[in-house]
Amino acid sequence: MFEFELPDVGEGVAEGEIVAWHVAPGDGVEEDQVLAEVETDKAVVDLPSPVAGTVRELLAEEGEVVPVGNVVVTIDAAGDEPDPEEVDVDAGVDGADEEPTESAGESDDESATAGGRVFAPPNVRRLARELGVDLAAVDGSGPGGRVTEGDVRAAADQGAGEERTAEPKTESVEAGDGEQASAEAATTAAEAGGDGQGASTARASDRDRTLTAPATRKLAREEGVDIDEVPTEKTRDGEAFVEPEDVRAYVEARETVATGATAETPATAGDAEPATADTATTEAVTTEPYRGIRRTIGQQMEESAFTAPHACHHDTAVVDDLVAARADLKERAAERDVRLTYVPFVMKAIVAGLKEYPVLNTELDEEGEEILYKHYYNIGLAVATDAGLMVPVVEDVDGKGLLDLAAEANDIAQRARSRDLELAEMKGGTFTITNFGAIGGEYATPIINYPETAILGLGAIEERPVAEDGEVFAAQTLPLSLSIDHRVIDGAEAAGFVNTVIEYLENPTLLLLE
Repeated sequence: MFEFELPDVGEGVAEGEIVAWHVAPGDGVEEDQVLAEVETDKAVVDLPSPVAGTVRELLAEEGEVVPVGNVVVTIDAAGDEPDPEEVDVDAGVDGADEEPTESAGESDDESATAGGRVFAPPNVRRLARELGVDLAAVDGSGPGGRVTEGDVRAAADQGAGEERTAEPKTESVEAGDGEQASAEAATTAAEAGGDGQGASTARASDRDRTLTAPATRKLAREEGVDIDEVPTEKTRDGEAFVEPEDVRAYVEARETVATGATAETPATAGDAEPATADTATTEAVTTEPYRGIRRTIGQQMEESAFTAPHACHHDTAVVDDLVAARADLKERAAERDVRLTYVPFVMKAIVAGLKEYPVLNTELDEEGEEILYKHYYNIGLAVATDAGLMVPVVEDVDGKGLLDLAAEANDIAQRARSRDLELAEMKGGTFTITNFGAIGGEYATPIINYPETAILGLGAIEERPVAEDGEVFAAQTLPLSLSIDHRVIDGAEAAGFVNTVIEYLENPTLLLLE
């Protein structure tokens, strides 16, 4: 058996969240086949199988955050012999020292006898332990008599029904009744709080599957609740869907029963009503997990804002000639399957400004007390994605033409939005552009992409009033917002840099020199 540990999928990554499994126990897999998607604090990456074989057990749930090095899946590699201890199940007697006496080819009835052999994957065995089901007494409905989750849940439901019929609970729950009594009491309370339609969903055996968000599943684990036990009338894609308020209502109902609302002192419908999902959904606040890429963005913003003293310089470029130049080149670029935006022009103008004011292409080494001047020009492009702001990097901007820059910028922006970037593509930047004008707006105060020392924000290019020689007329203008690390860069240098950028944007033929 091969135990696959969550690998270090990127430099400095300590944990990852299982976003989605692409395999299930019993599935055959090939080497390098994608097993799961894992979200780290930097990106979402595929987790390929290092071996070929059969998936034995998934050891992490979707939405679970797993430290690097933890085993997330076990695989029976091709050619491996099955582990007898995983194949044979004791029927309730201690047979650790006994050898199996029956073969895999024997009948289902024989395999269910004491000391016999039961075929079930590890996840089914774990479910059976959780539900208190004797696997040896379960008739398997799977191939070759293999016991499935449905078989175990059906057996648990049948056993619970027989127990309720034989011994109806009329006494109160005593403190020493244990975990099983608490679970039964919680089920009763949940049924009492509903309208009858949701009562059937309170038992795990009534649902083969429950859909929920990772945060809700985590809440259920923290409260010691089986998510399949939580009553709900909500559905997604035809499956039961549980929300956090459903879990909280179920926990509250369970606690109410445990403190005295038993069969002898029943809770009235009015008492239970505040704990139902219907009333809980009126809450005005919802939550989502603060982790992964969103948490990393927050940490980086906090580090930048509270480490580098920010100063901001605003100015406006009159870009009628730039708009005309881009319009002339746009059709020719399209003939080469390239969508030409204004960003490549701005990137070339920034390189011209950085060459004239190299202090903006730096990094402050606080420990070594040195300013590092970088003589290469890797421009980061801030891209808004569903997961938050990502900054892929276009390298060696000074050595590439407009069409090459346009094609590369379009490509990395698209792959950033589809979460298909490599970690290396978001490293090594020396200066960053953020184009908030694409969404709308003129000026802002961008947060520096630390440890860089400057970032340039672009407003929307549109017609605005411009005064010149005593006359006011409409012109295409581009608002610029430059934030600098004031420990390294002075205001005069910031203004000079922006003036140079404006000069190149207002006279785009100068870009031919870059």
